[in-house]
Amino acid sequence: MARRVRPGRSGAALVIAMGTLAAACAAPGSNRPQPQTTGTSSVSAAPTCGSAPISMNGYFETGFPLPKALTTEFTKQHPNVTWNIREDQFAVITQNAPRVLADNPPDLMRLPQVSELVKDNLLKNLDGYAKAFGWDKWPASQLEQLRMGPGGRPRGQGSLYALGLNFSMTGVFYNKKLATRIGMSAPPATLGELDAVLAKAKSAGITPILQFNGGATGGLAFPLQNLMASYGPAAPINDWVFQKPGATIDTPSNLQAAQHLEKWIKAGYFQKDVNAVDYATMMSRFIDGQGLFMFNGDWESGNLDKQMPGNVGFTLMPPAQQGGKLAAMSAPLTFGIAANAKNADCAAFFLNWVATDKRAREIGVEVGGSHPMGPADAYMPEVAADKVTAGTLAAGADIAKDNGAMDFIANATGAIYAKSWTPNLQKLVAGEQTPQGLLKAVQADYAGQLEGN
Repeated sequence: MARRVRPGRSGAALVIAMGTLAAACAAPGSNRPQPQTTGTSSVSAAPTCGSAPISMNGYFETGFPLPKALTTEFTKQHPNVTWNIREDQFAVITQNAPRVLADNPPDLMRLPQVSELVKDNLLKNLDGYAKAFGWDKWPASQLEQLRMGPGGRPRGQGSLYALGLNFSMTGVFYNKKLATRIGMSAPPATLGELDAVLAKAKSAGITPILQFNGGATGGLAFPLQNLMASYGPAAPINDWVFQKPGATIDTPSNLQAAQHLEKWIKAGYFQKDVNAVDYATMMSRFIDGQGLFMFNGDWESGNLDKQMPGNVGFTLMPPAQQGGKLAAMSAPLTFGIAANAKNADCAAFFLNWVATDKRAREIGVEVGGSHPMGPADAYMPEVAADKVTAGTLAAGADIAKDNGAMDFIANATGAIYAKSWTPNLQKLVAGEQTPQGLLKAVQADYAGQLEGN
């Protein structure tokens, strides 16, 4: 199995995960009709999609096959339901979300950062559905990041406004053939060992890390947060993302992480054009064997098992010190129902089906590469031990035992990713920003965005 095993750790395949990126959300214009309320869905019995023809409107993210694979299977099982799906890059969705939810509300939508959307009454409160379907009996940690207080604050408690198609987790994928070329027989157990492997790869003419950092989504946030996890605890980072009073990203351990990232940049461990590389290009290059490591999430596990069978391993980011605690960026693959959705009941039925139907859960693992949401004792398909998917699923057990699940630093506010993390990380690569300046700039932007809301 392609993962670093810690002594005494169970092989249980519990994953907690990462969701992807979140960025800028402009408030809906004042000259358009606004939803009246996100009032609680009041349902006494679990709704269904019925038997009459229903055309569901979905707004999904380009490049991720799981949602469409699930909707296709859903229609096979429920032929009266068809799907009209619009897809956009995530950076576009984050810009469009408020206006789409207000002007042309979809039944089901891939969501960016949620709190601003709740504040603007654009999402349906799912508490009624949670009670009717029994979601409130699932492990509480599955829903924590999707709960909001009044007006969208605080995060982590209050009413439920979204659900995940699965739980994802990030870490480090590596090319096994390239690893063998430089004598890496097992994943690094400490940050120092990782540094040594990166240096060996560079000396051997191998790009040590393939990463994206171009456009509106700075992919160096992935290794940066992994380095934050190596140097410090996860809890303060979650406090910051959840907007707890007094929380700051500008801490001594996070400065160490930012300085370490700068060291990697100056050592040439990323490809020279990293600031011009988008996500799709990164994936293409990694699949083509052009680099040793890639910081990414388990949503690519199924794809990599198909594209590079037997040649990809996965490891959690190693701690700075031997035996240190493990942590990983983690959040559900978040979907919500518009406050004024035409077919809200059917959308909720679909979300429940994703978490409870046997075939849907198999698709979640096979295509999504990560652990489905749902009851703690729900069916889990078996995965062959030589698959990278098995490695990503099993690594989640270590994260669970170390209580190391972190929400993504891009999810702290609706605008923090596109307007602060991304430009500052791009400036760090260009030598126009310092590690200390990066953290101070992001913290100042964060405080200003919270004050503006």
